[in-house]
Amino acid sequence: MSKEYRVMKGNEAMAEAALRAGCRFYAGYPITPQSEILQYMSAHMAERGGVFLQGESEIASMSMLWGAAACGERVMTSSSGPGYDLKQEGISYFASYNLPAVIADVMRYGTGDGEITAGQDSYWLATKGGGHGDSRQIVLAPASVQESADLTYEAFDLAFKYRTQVILLSDGSIGQMIEKVYLPEHKEHDKDQYDWAIKGYKKPEETKVKVTNTDRSMDSYEEYNQMMQDKFRTMHENEQRWENFMTEDAEFVLVAIGISSRVCKSAVRRARENGMRLGLIRPISVWPFPEKAFRDLPETVKGLATVEMSLSAQMGQDLMMAVRCKKPVYSYLTTKYIPTTQGIVDFCSDVLAGKVKELEVF
Repeated sequence: MSKEYRVMKGNEAMAEAALRAGCRFYAGYPITPQSEILQYMSAHMAERGGVFLQGESEIASMSMLWGAAACGERVMTSSSGPGYDLKQEGISYFASYNLPAVIADVMRYGTGDGEITAGQDSYWLATKGGGHGDSRQIVLAPASVQESADLTYEAFDLAFKYRTQVILLSDGSIGQMIEKVYLPEHKEHDKDQYDWAIKGYKKPEETKVKVTNTDRSMDSYEEYNQMMQDKFRTMHENEQRWENFMTEDAEFVLVAIGISSRVCKSAVRRARENGMRLGLIRPISVWPFPEKAFRDLPETVKGLATVEMSLSAQMGQDLMMAVRCKKPVYSYLTTKYIPTTQGIVDFCSDVLAGKVKELEVF
């Protein structure tokens, strides 16, 4: 039997994959360029037997997930730019209570309200443990409509595997892009299978209101903190994901996510046609950052560069740590503009000719 496929936007593929993964509670607020996720959920959630709510704000919609997640339900919210910023307090509380959730951030450019255009400016906020606390979230970065579906579908399993929040770090271009996508199978989720999930009280002596940010089996904060540290280490070790593209003999390696990575592939091909051996490492997980991808770089590599649609080299710091400062690191920053193939090739040519300084400011 052939797989079911449709022609969809990246945002729509993300929403449909969430429904097929068993998501039955979604709360959000419209903001460009992610509003199609909310619109799709509003149109299709009821027919799957779930609940859709449009909150009065991003803060409210994030908070609305709380009750359903605490009961073991698969929950999701989404936003962009300043809206994702407003969800940070809620993400912190989810982290402290070890509640699973999937949160999509379809990035847009700029600080504050920014601009209603493509960008990759949420990288720092998403990867450095959002909110006001000492937390870590798995962060996955799709680079196609197909990956928007596949990573969303898997995100729910990861969220429950680790009792954590999984951030889907898309961008305005991938979210609005229309491509053919093969859709995953439908599955239902049993919210009653977890001993940590809140159930209705059945005995008169049971506590009717449960308020705690430690696991019920934990006897002390020390035990709780050790459990959290162990979880972070396990996620860091086991969930690093990346794609290598023509890196075997590369003299210079590009590092990029999202729409930037797609242009980088074209740049690699064009450069090689002209005798310049470029390669690409595309992080699929940006937390944990795929440090393992950089452990066995070929001796031919003279340096690496991030290609980012941002004002600052947001991924540059992670790349420098991944290579342990053993190779020169550069950054090609295009702010709100999608990088061009020739622009990347010219930048790499200038780097190899000694015309570009190494990365100094992150």
